[in-house]
Amino acid sequence: MSLKTPVIAVFDIGKTNKKVFLWSTTFEIVFEKQQTFDEIVDEDGFACEDLGALQQWIVSTFAELCQLPEFEIIGLNFSAYGASIVYVDRMGEPLAPLYNYLKPVSKSFPYTEYGGEDEFARKTASPILGNLNSGLQVYESTFRSFWPEVFKAVHFPNYLASLFTGRLVSEITSIGCHTALWDFDLGQYHPWVATIQDQLAPISTEAYVPIDGIIYGLGLHDSSAALVPYLRSISDEFVLLSTGTWCIAMHPFNESPLSAEELAEDVLCYLQPNGKPVKASRLFGGHFHEEQVARMEAHFGGSYHDLTFSERVFSLSSRSSTVFECAFASRDLHDFPDLASAYDQFMVDLVGQQLHSLNLLLKDAPVKQLLVDGGFSKNEWYMCLLAHALPEVEVYAAEVAQASALGAALMVYEGETPKDLIQLKRF
Repeated sequence: MSLKTPVIAVFDIGKTNKKVFLWSTTFEIVFEKQQTFDEIVDEDGFACEDLGALQQWIVSTFAELCQLPEFEIIGLNFSAYGASIVYVDRMGEPLAPLYNYLKPVSKSFPYTEYGGEDEFARKTASPILGNLNSGLQVYESTFRSFWPEVFKAVHFPNYLASLFTGRLVSEITSIGCHTALWDFDLGQYHPWVATIQDQLAPISTEAYVPIDGIIYGLGLHDSSAALVPYLRSISDEFVLLSTGTWCIAMHPFNESPLSAEELAEDVLCYLQPNGKPVKASRLFGGHFHEEQVARMEAHFGGSYHDLTFSERVFSLSSRSSTVFECAFASRDLHDFPDLASAYDQFMVDLVGQQLHSLNLLLKDAPVKQLLVDGGFSKNEWYMCLLAHALPEVEVYAAEVAQASALGAALMVYEGETPKDLIQLKRF
C-alpha cells in the first residue's frame, strides 16, 4: 500500500507569472512553485513569449515533481492565457514564435464577404480586437513564409498539454474566447474557417486522456477554467464577477443570443468546457481604480488604504453613463475637501459603471446570486455599494484559491467534488 499522497499537477501559465501547483484530492494546495521568463522578440522585433524556455521549464519541472517521494501524481492539466497560437510541423515542433496578441495586424481580413464587421463580430461573439481575435492570427499566418510547412495550428493551452499527451487537438474553451472562429448562431465553426480548417487541430471529443495511470487534461483557457469551481459547487443560478485589471462578469445561465447592441457595449461570449455559451461583460475597473487612486493620492497626499468605509457613500448620487469610461476621471479634485470624500465619490462612480456592465447580462436573465472574486471582493466600498444597489440579489464575496488552476485540476479529477471549495461572505 502506497503511503504517497495522490496529487493533481496544474501549470497555470499567465502572461507574466508561470506557476505550478500540486492539489490534493481534497483540493488543497500542497506544493507550488513560480517562475518568470524574459520576453524575446519575433522576426519583426515585437516582444513575445519565449516558448522554448517555457516548454523546457514545464517538462523539466514535471519530471522533478514525479520524483518527489511524498507525492503520487494522478493527473496533469494546464490553464493558460488564450488568443495565442502555436504553429507546429508534422513532428509537433514549433515553426514560428508564439506571436503576441497585442501585436498590430498586418493583413486586413475580408469582413465584407461575411456580412461586414458588425455582423461578423456578432455571430462570432468577438469584438473586432485585432490579433486578440486569434483565429485571424491564423488567417494572417497563411501569408507568412513558414505556412506551407504548418501541419497544425494549436491553441496555446492545448499545445502545452500536447507536450505530454502527444495529441494535437483543439479544446472548446480555447476556441470560444473571442477568437472569431466560432459561429455562436450555428454552434460550429464560422463558414470562413473552411479556408484554414485543415491546419486547425481537430476538436477533441474527450475531456482528458488517461496514459499509464495519469489522467492528462487537454488544457483550458484560463477565464473559462476559473468558472469551473463555481459551476461544480453552486446549485442556484449565479453571475460570477471576476475582478482584477479587468472586471469580467460571466453569466453561464443567460442563453439569449448576443445582440449587436450588447456587442457594442463590450459584451461577448465564451464557451464552457461542456460547449455551452457563457455571456460575459467587461469593464476596465481595476485599471480605472489604479489610475484614479494615483491621481487622488498625488493631489491630497496619504493612502487610500488608511481610509475607513462609511455608509455616507449611500447618500451620494451616482453619475450614470452609457460608455465604458469612469465618470470620476472628469471630476475636479478641488471640489473635494479630502481624500476620503474623493474616494467615496470615485467608488460610487466606479460601481455605477459596474452596475451598467452587469445589467447588460441581468436584464433578460436575472439571477439570485452575484459572486464577486478577485481584488474588489475585499473592497468594502465596492461590495457594499453593489449590495445596496441590488437588493433583490444575494451579493457574496467569494474566495477561491487560484481559481483557474483549481478549475483545471477539477477537469481531470474523477472523484466527488468537495462541498467546501468556495468560501462565501454575504454583503
